[in-house]
Amino acid sequence: MTLMQAAKEAEELAQSGEERELATLRQQWGEELESAARSSDYRERAVAYRAIGQFRFRQKLELLRRGLDDDSPVVRGSALVSVQQLSTDSPGLVNSMRPILHTIASTDSKEAVRRLAIVCLRNGSPQRETIVLLNGLAEDDEQDAELRRTAKVVAAELKKKAGPKG
Repeated sequence: MTLMQAAKEAEELAQSGEERELATLRQQWGEELESAARSSDYRERAVAYRAIGQFRFRQKLELLRRGLDDDSPVVRGSALVSVQQLSTDSPGLVNSMRPILHTIASTDSKEAVRRLAIVCLRNGSPQRETIVLLNGLAEDDEQDAELRRTAKVVAAELKKKAGPKG
């Protein structure tokens, strides 16, 4: 079995609530995942960073941060998918990575990576600086139309979550 196959199996176990089996799989694949994240091949790194989310590997958050800073946009995108996946139930992860996500959303060289960072911000607490940043991106005519639309939608969702004071 490859890491990608194990990650797919982990995803299925997580979705069906089979925590004990998932924990066993995490234990079996933890070292392999770490090794793949250090690979010189961006494809292996991308699989590893995506697998962090599929395995629900909350113990690998520092490793995940490294993926957000990778030279490869594919790897950064995979890491962002895992951030989004790990933060759906709780804003803590996004809140702890907010400055990094703001930087990626504003300045990454790849539009798709920027949009993924914006989508991740949706799962964080509705903080004013995030809403201001997203509104600025949404109103900037020099930005890609899809990026502007995504920023506008996420800003509106965060503002609604913040309530009348936000």
